[in-house]
Amino acid sequence: MERHFEQELEKLNRRILKMGNLVYDQVHNALEALLTGNLELAQQVVGLDNKVDKLDVKIDKLCQRIFALTQPVATDLRLIMSALKMNNDLERLGDLAVNIAGKVEGVSDYPEILTELHVDDLANMADIIVKDVVTILAMRNTTFVKDIFTSATAIEEKVQAVSGRILDEMMHKTEVIVVATNLMIILTQIDRIAGYSTNIAESIVFIVDGKMIKHKNPFKQINAASPETPQEDE
Repeated sequence: MERHFEQELEKLNRRILKMGNLVYDQVHNALEALLTGNLELAQQVVGLDNKVDKLDVKIDKLCQRIFALTQPVATDLRLIMSALKMNNDLERLGDLAVNIAGKVEGVSDYPEILTELHVDDLANMADIIVKDVVTILAMRNTTFVKDIFTSATAIEEKVQAVSGRILDEMMHKTEVIVVATNLMIILTQIDRIAGYSTNIAESIVFIVDGKMIKHKNPFKQINAASPETPQEDE
């Protein structure tokens, strides 16, 4: 029974990592399609969504089976609980990639606008943050988690700045309203990609260190607090 339980946990780890890699492919290809105007690649992102959805269901069912047939100890329980959360966050990342892919056709004729507004920079930042999250998911090394939060903050700030520029263009140039609207939707998806990436990073910290950093300053939680830093009551 114990060996079977270990095999189920190993299977869960493999499936979560597979999910991470599949979703990264979706995000990467969606952003690549956005920057190149490649409609065929955008369609591949949409096509991959069914595979992601099926794996999502498999992971959920595996977690339910492990709960039903075993009594996991604290460490294993953290893994199972976090796997459920990360599975949901990864599936949402895939949905965001599909949303971006769906807007590629609407902006494919305006590559110069993507460059002028630095949407290409944001796309590259989003690609990197998801790639880093999947790497940390595989390595289970929380040392680099703070970099995820730093990147997410940078993406959020840049999205706000670019959104401001786009709104200004919409007010002064009515002819760009359609493409600008598509770009605003794309920026929203990129911002959410950063948010879900931090969610997954939080779950990895919970698995490895047993620390809940949701709604808290992650840097205070990941790094040892200085003597001058007052501690919150447990």
